[in-house]
Amino acid sequence: MVVSRSDYLSIKENQVLGRYVTPMKVSKIIKEFPRKIEVKEIGTSVQERPIHSLELGSGPTKILMWSQMHGNESTTTKAVLDLLNFLVKQSEVSLSIYNECTLLIIPLLNPDGAQAYTRVNANGIDLNRDAQSRSQPESVILRKVFDEFKPDYCFNLHDQRTIFNVGKSNKPATVSFLAPACDEARSISTSREISMKLIVAMNLMLQKMIPGQIGRYDDAFNSNCVGDTFQMLGIPTLLFESGHFPGDYQRERTREYIFYAIVTALKTIAENMLGRFQRKDYFEIPENDKLFLDVLVQNVHVINPNLNPGDAVGLLFKEALVNNAIEFTPIVDKKGNLKQYFGHSEYDCLRGDDLEELRQKQYWSDLVAL
Repeated sequence: MVVSRSDYLSIKENQVLGRYVTPMKVSKIIKEFPRKIEVKEIGTSVQERPIHSLELGSGPTKILMWSQMHGNESTTTKAVLDLLNFLVKQSEVSLSIYNECTLLIIPLLNPDGAQAYTRVNANGIDLNRDAQSRSQPESVILRKVFDEFKPDYCFNLHDQRTIFNVGKSNKPATVSFLAPACDEARSISTSREISMKLIVAMNLMLQKMIPGQIGRYDDAFNSNCVGDTFQMLGIPTLLFESGHFPGDYQRERTREYIFYAIVTALKTIAENMLGRFQRKDYFEIPENDKLFLDVLVQNVHVINPNLNPGDAVGLLFKEALVNNAIEFTPIVDKKGNLKQYFGHSEYDCLRGDDLEELRQKQYWSDLVAL
């Protein structure tokens, strides 16, 4: 590990916890940063909320990161704030990164979406499908920063849903990576190969911590996506996807693993260690599949005679912003033979203890009424 867990906990930014990370919370934190982090307002959103960049480091290698371009994907924003705390607290690793790299970080690109807890911006546009037309002010800001900063690397920071598993296993994809394609043929350009090697470095580190819980995201090419566009322009670009860790719906553990991954990538760059890693190992990371349900209930015919013997019911949690907190409401997503699926929580109506526990759940009446 590049950072011990005790060291991580000592720099974790505890002013932001849980899933709802608002522009006001982030603005309050960045105003408190020491002078060695240069904070700039680089533009405003559709609803005229300020968008900030944070710059630090004195090295020749330039790295651009942006988080929460989807407003309801807040895990990496928390991890970025942890990273900034780590970098200003002197250590051998942080000094190496600081001296060899210059980082430009946009911690919250879509403040309107963050406030409303929506994927899209205030005009209902997915900013990660706006890379070519740049129809939105947030898209214009990101591209302007890219053109002026001229980064050597780009880190595109996101969350992914709880449905993703690793390969065909029953392991959740707690962290997923992608070296975005640069063309329809998914060619391995020089920049994409560099992205792959950095991902291999992060995967090797994370496998020691959460073995089997690292996936590879689908690399279908879409020129409207920001990562694909920057890869097309010859800049090594990496997609980070924060996923589910067992029991961690607030994504505090996932936040921690994303932090370790980013630090590992930065250390690899700062210490010129890319040559230690091979692109072929990137393809050894299993691709994500979508075989998880939040709740999987087997043999529901025991409590509902409308279902066939052996039928299962799968529920997914719908996230909603209620009173400045995120509520998770279980919604029936699938029913029938669900043998190929896994549940983050699993129950079997043939087991008395499971049945008794199910009676206490808010979705009991939904199971009975199907």
